[in-house]
Amino acid sequence: MSPEETPAAGERESPWVFWRGVLITLGVALGVRQVLLEARYIPSGSMLPDLQIQDRLLVEKLTYRSRPPQRGEIVVFHAPHHFDPVLRAGREVPPLRCLVVNLPLINGIPGLQEPACDAYIKRVVAIPGDRVVINPRGQVQVNGQWLKEPYVANYCPVDPMGMGPCRTLNAVVPPGHVLTLGDNRSNSWDGRFWPGGPFLPQSEIIGRAFWRFWPLGTAGPLRSPDPLRPEAGPAKAGG
Repeated sequence: MSPEETPAAGERESPWVFWRGVLITLGVALGVRQVLLEARYIPSGSMLPDLQIQDRLLVEKLTYRSRPPQRGEIVVFHAPHHFDPVLRAGREVPPLRCLVVNLPLINGIPGLQEPACDAYIKRVVAIPGDRVVINPRGQVQVNGQWLKEPYVANYCPVDPMGMGPCRTLNAVVPPGHVLTLGDNRSNSWDGRFWPGGPFLPQSEIIGRAFWRFWPLGTAGPLRSPDPLRPEAGPAKAGG
């Protein structure tokens, strides 16, 4: 450094230099999170057994800019309180509030939580135009074929009459929507139970979960095979 560049003795660097660096770093981090990639954790058991509570996942946000979601893919999306007409009940939540309450550390402060700012994680089982039928066990038939779902281990219990607590469905997925279900069919609040309708608008999808990075023992890509197989028979119901 030349003498002309050397700060005078006793001269302090402006505090703005420090805060400018902090703001730039924060802006870059938020930009990456909003546009490219973010980390999420599993808060419930709705995706058992493949995804365990507290698993950490990477969610990428580029794929669905070039193509729609496909059957079998695991997606993260805005909570039904954000788009379901019954749950929203005309109440609007400012996007800035959701951005703030979802920041690390801040999202753990009691009293700041807002249901419409939460995110859900489920699996796509049907896409636009599919005729989908779900029986009382939570087994799924699409376009007359049973889905082959090796990731499902816990189906809904039924009585000798074939009735149980889980809701059934027989409908066609409308354009611009998908049907998502939890792998844990006996314990998942998914499209079967949303009061305003079973289908998820594709515009509400945040991104595609593709990699588990924690715990290290199970780290790796998430399996998302297309469950629609012409040769597949009814999945064996468990539990």
